[in-house]
Amino acid sequence: MTSATVMKFRAALAETAMVRRLGRLVAFNGLAIEAEGPDALIGELCRVSGHGSDGPVLAEVVGFREGRVLLMPFGHLRGMPIGATVEALGRRSRIPVGKEMIGRVLDAFGAPLDGKPAFRATAERDIHGEAVNPMARAPLNEGLETGVKVIDGLMPLAKGQRVGIFAGSGVGKSTLLGMLAGHVRADVIVVGLIGERGREVTDFLQDALSKEGRERSVLIVATADQPALTRTHAVHAAHAVAEHFRELGLDVLLVIDSITRFAMAQREVGLAAGEPPTSRGYPPSVFNLLPQILERGGSLKGAGTITAVYSVLVEGDDMNEPVADHMRAILDGHIVLSRDLAARGQLPAIDLLSSVSRLQAKVCQAEELDLMRQTRAMVALYESSRDLVEMGAYQAGSNPALDDALRRQPRIVEFIRQSPGERCSRESSMRLLREVVSGEAA
Repeated sequence: MTSATVMKFRAALAETAMVRRLGRLVAFNGLAIEAEGPDALIGELCRVSGHGSDGPVLAEVVGFREGRVLLMPFGHLRGMPIGATVEALGRRSRIPVGKEMIGRVLDAFGAPLDGKPAFRATAERDIHGEAVNPMARAPLNEGLETGVKVIDGLMPLAKGQRVGIFAGSGVGKSTLLGMLAGHVRADVIVVGLIGERGREVTDFLQDALSKEGRERSVLIVATADQPALTRTHAVHAAHAVAEHFRELGLDVLLVIDSITRFAMAQREVGLAAGEPPTSRGYPPSVFNLLPQILERGGSLKGAGTITAVYSVLVEGDDMNEPVADHMRAILDGHIVLSRDLAARGQLPAIDLLSSVSRLQAKVCQAEELDLMRQTRAMVALYESSRDLVEMGAYQAGSNPALDDALRRQPRIVEFIRQSPGERCSRESSMRLLREVVSGEAA
């Protein structure tokens, strides 16, 4: 036997568990399992199995209480008896990765949902990743062409930027995300659909996402009927997949729809583990996890980029609710969708005055920034005087700047409007914006 073979066997032996760490289920409160044993670590996976159940269920250790182990299951525990065996598996959650996953629809664990065979994985990744050294980050000074003219023309993004799309329900958030995923100039698109209804997953694939977008996308799906831990797991898994492709030197667009549903799922996990509720019932772990997740994006020296777009479902159209307020503070920009603009037929219903890209000065020339400033100024003047104009109380000629804004407003609205299947290059977007500002081709 060669020395290389001996070393291989020794390595395998070192990774092999010599004992089984077992416990037993003693309580279940609807969300969390309480078990006596096993001797497990926070974040470690366990297998719960018992006679008469539908089959073994994976669970993760989320805490300890009065000498008992608290676990959250990844599946349903129908038929699981008291005293069921809880076996520690000695590993954390991982997801298989590889180029063959591109074009596939997968669950939170990398298993196929599209009816095709499992893809051939080249590696496995811990879904939680590692913290990035801030000195390892590359500067964000290269523009990202999204194909959406109002974004490219008035709030351009940089490769590696993290931006949020803030909207209430039914304002066109998923449609805009589909446009970004279908039109963006990126090598790979990773989409995490979190807490969606099953129907919405199919609708996103068939309607919101173009054929070209599907061919270069990886969809990680955890629907609303799945346990809370599975929904949080899917967000971490989507980031791990994006990190894998970034390490290959690719430009990745990561879309999470929605980060609010992740926060809601983490709220369930935290409360079940015994955390105290704070703002609107969210436990401290939610606001601790959000910046950790967002810091996984960006650009690294010697690697590719992850441009991350997070949809933020604003409850009751309240932009100051806890998750929205916290996200706005840690993102590199925010795009706000307005229900009022959507009702007026302006789609995508982007509120220019409430939206901003914090990196536009790094990716635009001075002349382009001036065009954006002039356009925003005209929109602000129009909106501040709109009620007066619509009531007929404004006398034309009283304010030349307002007269100019009124003349150009239809052109600005036409510039913002874009159908989901339409793609506009950044050069075309800037040309159209110059025409709006100069009054040419009216």
